[in-house]
Amino acid sequence: MDASVKNTIAELAERAYRIRRNAVLMGEVQGQGYVGQALGIADVLAVAYFHAMNYRPDNPDWEGRDRFLLSNGHYAIALYAALIEAGIVPQEELETYGSDNSRLPMSGMASYTPGMEMSGGSLGMGLTIAVGRGLGLKRKGSAAFVYTMLSDGELDEGAMWEALMSAAHWKLDNLIAIVDVNNQQADGPSSQVMAFEPLIDKMEAFGWFTQRINGNDIGAVVKAFDTARNHPEPRPRMIICDTRMGRGVPFLETREKTHFIRVDAHEWQLALEALEAGRNA
Repeated sequence: MDASVKNTIAELAERAYRIRRNAVLMGEVQGQGYVGQALGIADVLAVAYFHAMNYRPDNPDWEGRDRFLLSNGHYAIALYAALIEAGIVPQEELETYGSDNSRLPMSGMASYTPGMEMSGGSLGMGLTIAVGRGLGLKRKGSAAFVYTMLSDGELDEGAMWEALMSAAHWKLDNLIAIVDVNNQQADGPSSQVMAFEPLIDKMEAFGWFTQRINGNDIGAVVKAFDTARNHPEPRPRMIICDTRMGRGVPFLETREKTHFIRVDAHEWQLALEALEAGRNA
């Protein structure tokens, strides 16, 4: 999509609704999945794919595209939902999610899925790869941006901090990192597993231009993406997004543990109805 063709806030909200709906429908196929993360990050993905990024749905490997690297590979269901909405992956493949021979495995695999720029799973790799991609594009003289999405639990990984230093050293102003802070990881609240605050102070100290926003406020997300792309200083950019797990489905938002969701069969329809009710509110 040409980033000069801007969706309105209302249109982006509708995109986010459809991304959430796609994720719930995929979760229903397997009866489980990382649906809470997808619901939480849908607004950010809507802005990334329908406001900020340059890409061609009919040619995912177009050399001039902006790259989106999903470091937190278990969020694949969220990215698939966005790729389906963007027309990069056909809608009918949604029903194959997590199945044998599907192009939509439960963890992101670049060799399988159109528009998937890296294989994820082992956390802490995405930012290091993004540094290499950003440096390579700069040396080619490309105007493309590299986006990489990280999770707050991923900040536990030492390689992340080496990559943060490297990106600043190389003045990678074509690199935009998105950190999803939902305070949830497999072992419990992220902030209790390994304290990571104050994030803004730390990232700025590492040489990054850093913003922190409510990742479920589409207007704030749009402003942050625009500011990141247009920031004049030659240094990497970061958007820290505070999001709510299960956003848009109240009975999932209030669960104590939503890192990997399993619900009763009838609850998938209730989740779809909750999304529809929020859409029309």
